[in-house]
Amino acid sequence: MLNQSKLQPAAKKFQWTIFKILSWTTSYFKSYNIDNPRATAEILLAHALKLKRIDLYLQYDQPLSERELYLFKKLIIRRIRREPVAYIVGKKEFWSMELKVTKDVLIPRPETEHLAEAALSLLPDFSSAPKRILELGTGSGAVILALASQRPKHLFFASDCSINAIKLAKKNARRHNLEKAIYFLSGSWFAPIKKDIHPFDMIISNPPYIPTQTIGGLQAEIYRYEPKIALDGGRDGLGCIRDIIYCAHNYLEKDGSLLLEIGYDQKENIRKIIQSCGRYYQIIFTKDYSGLDRIVQMKKAE
Repeated sequence: MLNQSKLQPAAKKFQWTIFKILSWTTSYFKSYNIDNPRATAEILLAHALKLKRIDLYLQYDQPLSERELYLFKKLIIRRIRREPVAYIVGKKEFWSMELKVTKDVLIPRPETEHLAEAALSLLPDFSSAPKRILELGTGSGAVILALASQRPKHLFFASDCSINAIKLAKKNARRHNLEKAIYFLSGSWFAPIKKDIHPFDMIISNPPYIPTQTIGGLQAEIYRYEPKIALDGGRDGLGCIRDIIYCAHNYLEKDGSLLLEIGYDQKENIRKIIQSCGRYYQIIFTKDYSGLDRIVQMKKAE
């Protein structure tokens, strides 16, 4: 744990400049095995000083005030306790969009951009009629915002069982001038969707897919801080995926697409679930940039 007075004796001998404090913090983070120690130090210091990261190097010899040192030390302590950087600074970039994040939602991850990419590949820029797209478990709104920003001619809907997540997703939509492009619904999976509603052309989701018993073995940043409800996929990690596959065809147009993010080792079990459901065809698994199975897509059969 960071001793609150650890920086104090040095402060009496010389002033802590941006350059000096960055060097010290990088070394300190390394001693605690913090990932990307230099980048983490830069992000947190820029946040404390209300600067952009590039400004840290334009003002590298600027001394820090006692107040600024105090604020920065508080951020260091939070990171040493393994709190994710995104929760500390309250934001995360996804699809070149800066999104607000809180502990009510999962932190958007780079691999989830593959879900957005797969969905966009199936959505035409222009069509005779707008397509209807539904995201289940939208969280911060990252995926549905990415789609709405790239394909503004279509109709977008997003649901989440967490009221706080929906509120946050709406804030992110407003932040990127997309509040009128997306209809947000509160409820678990298909609960807020009426069965007699006009069916969707596409349903997408990044559902929980971590087996319950393995959550405690994940990085401390994940199991201590990220919402369990967004991680826990049940005993085999497939509970939510199974529910979605067995229900989604009721809400899809014929030939409509269902796309899901999945765990890297779940391909064959998910293939069995799809086959046992018997409602889909053209099943395609897509790998991420690490060569791991990451996305499954399928079309609704007649």
